[in-house]
Amino acid sequence: MQGLMMDTPLLISGILKHAVRTFADQEIVTSLVEGGKHRYTYKQAEERICQLAHALQKMGVKMGDRVGVIGWNTHRQLELYYAISSIGAVCHTINPRLGPENAGFVINHAGDKFMFYDITFAPLVEALGPHLKTVEKYVVMTDKDHAPESKLNPETYEELIAGEEKTFDWPLFDENTASGMCYTSGTTGQPKGVLYSHRSTVIQTFVTSLATSFGADHTDTILPVVPMFHVNAWNVPYSALMGGAKLVLPGPGMDGESLHTLIEEEGVTYSLGVPTIWLGLLGYVNAAGKTFSTMKYTLVGGAALSEKIVKGYEAHGVRVRQGWGMTEMSPTGTVNFEEKGFYDQPQEERLPKQLKQGKALPFVEMRLVSDEGRILPHDGETSGHLQVRGPSILSAYYNYEGDTLTPDGWFDTGDVAVIDPEGMMSITDRAKDVIKSGGEWISTIDIENAALSHPEVVNAAVIGIAHPKWDERPLLICQPAPDTTPDAEEVRQFVCKQVPKISCPDAVEFVKEIPIGATGKVLKTRLREMFKDYVLPEFREGGSAPAETSSSNDAKELEMTRKTNTKPGSTRPQSGPFSFFRRK
Repeated sequence: MQGLMMDTPLLISGILKHAVRTFADQEIVTSLVEGGKHRYTYKQAEERICQLAHALQKMGVKMGDRVGVIGWNTHRQLELYYAISSIGAVCHTINPRLGPENAGFVINHAGDKFMFYDITFAPLVEALGPHLKTVEKYVVMTDKDHAPESKLNPETYEELIAGEEKTFDWPLFDENTASGMCYTSGTTGQPKGVLYSHRSTVIQTFVTSLATSFGADHTDTILPVVPMFHVNAWNVPYSALMGGAKLVLPGPGMDGESLHTLIEEEGVTYSLGVPTIWLGLLGYVNAAGKTFSTMKYTLVGGAALSEKIVKGYEAHGVRVRQGWGMTEMSPTGTVNFEEKGFYDQPQEERLPKQLKQGKALPFVEMRLVSDEGRILPHDGETSGHLQVRGPSILSAYYNYEGDTLTPDGWFDTGDVAVIDPEGMMSITDRAKDVIKSGGEWISTIDIENAALSHPEVVNAAVIGIAHPKWDERPLLICQPAPDTTPDAEEVRQFVCKQVPKISCPDAVEFVKEIPIGATGKVLKTRLREMFKDYVLPEFREGGSAPAETSSSNDAKELEMTRKTNTKPGSTRPQSGPFSFFRRK
């Protein structure tokens, strides 16, 4: 027997309708690419979205057409988000940090017919233009006074929508119709296309609007620093309007000073971004002797949260949440929200839990699987390959011939994780980044977090270096804080005191800058290339073993530690290499 309820489709246009009829006078503020600010209400935004929808149809945009967008977080890209999808076309946000080769690949692979871009990215689009096989028309997202010269003969955004009607009769269609497209970062091969539907996006909007998720409502002012050109800015352009929050869009101003100024001028209470952004903002605030007068929370995702960020922001009265997800998950899968009485605990007691990735959002199922495919328990100790499924998780990559899901319909995230009986999940590493040492496995995340807590280290990454006895040993690569010259052995000893013996790095090296990829994550592939010929100190001519492993007693202790630890997919002692907790 089926229920007797209306079969009204879940569509993105429904989010816009709700926002306008409920919060018509709420504000959307943008730091413009051209300079200055733009400010308007939800109602005024809807009028321009309707004008844009009419203009798109006159351009020839039809159901299913892919419309490429390369832009900063601005009101114009917000308008494109809603107008493109709501007429049945596909909004393909393109990450300019992919580089020309990958950007050109994703545009051609997606079959984009139309291309919208900010003036910042005009040189990129101009260079790509002759190689784009399917693009028929270009629109530069500005007015005629700021439009750059171009051989592509683009229209300008403001002139495109000018004079169009400010109302639009949004069509109804199947909620499984494609709404948006985003490509993975391509760090392990060519980027792959993830094709979102209206249904998946609306469901993601509901779950990210919960108090145990992002939880922004009409009393909040939310600042998504996470780019709108990647995974829908963690769905904030939709969830902010669903909850009626004041939305502040930073444009190209991603540096610490610009962000702090915007936060203070607009009274931001909630912000979201990757660790590199928050470390930069924290560095500026501390160096300039400033603080935050309105910000209550920041949500960190895209890479593991560190103690430095938690302690640094809490010193300014800002609480830090962590979220985890993937492009393939629309993108949010878990959020580490604060349970009752959480902040009544001393900081050192709650930190180990705060650094975990959190509990699954509604409708997200998670499981752990061994190397052999055996389903593993959620006991807080057994680590395994993390797999997920749910209504906002992809079923297949776009136009891709390989397998996307397991035979029984789960998506393998590529992460190694632990889940406790209460559902709290913690990532121990990316499967491809775990270091195999003496037949056992070492998590790089714990080592990196320990290094980041050193006052003279602003970024850190760990890679495996070949070892004749242990297969691999960890090399810690650090980016020094400005105007500092940290001592490698002192940093190594600092880290070794915080991690199990097996995880103590054999060496520390410094680089001017840790390479960061298109989504704000450390590019370990580049680091492996940079250090492909690296020789550990103990094997250099005239060199000696690191102090922590050079003595016979320490070597025996290290070997004993290896024998008591186990690889992913096995039950491990809490003190093993996959332990998320710091050992004092």
